[in-house]
Amino acid sequence: MAGLLLGRMNLERWVEPFVFETHVAHAADPSKGLTWAERFRIGWDEVVDILRRIWPFLLVGIGLGAAIHGWLPEAFFARWAGPDQPLAVPFAVLLGVPLYANVAGVLPLIEALHAKGLAIGTLLAFMMAVVALSLPETILLRRVLKPRLIALFIAVVASGILLLGLGLNALAPTILGGLA
Repeated sequence: MAGLLLGRMNLERWVEPFVFETHVAHAADPSKGLTWAERFRIGWDEVVDILRRIWPFLLVGIGLGAAIHGWLPEAFFARWAGPDQPLAVPFAVLLGVPLYANVAGVLPLIEALHAKGLAIGTLLAFMMAVVALSLPETILLRRVLKPRLIALFIAVVASGILLLGLGLNALAPTILGGLA
């Protein structure tokens, strides 16, 4: 739903102009047959060009995520996002933003927090925030998106994550209780 709405808002004006100016060599003439070697060379050249543009943002993002990732003790998270905390889901989302990990990388932490009794909605909200709203990823997005579009992206994704987390926390006792 949010994707359809955003798609109709003509937000291209909030994308950095160089994104639309990027041209792939030989792409304008589809009738020209390219060998596999030429295709790989063209692909390699594009990768090098993109990395040349974003490497500083990439290094800053990975550095921030690495610095923060090992800093947060599980007990702190369990205390402030525990099952009795009314603001557990928003807290989990805010806490997930500065971290940088993929889903597989955050699963051991999710498992440990689950063992401490955190609600499934809170855990999923945290995991989704780490993956979708991380500060390092936002820094990378800044290279191609203007701040207004990044803010809109964060607002839409965070709203969806919050609704899902709160909804699961509200429904999980009913659903899981019926399974026991």
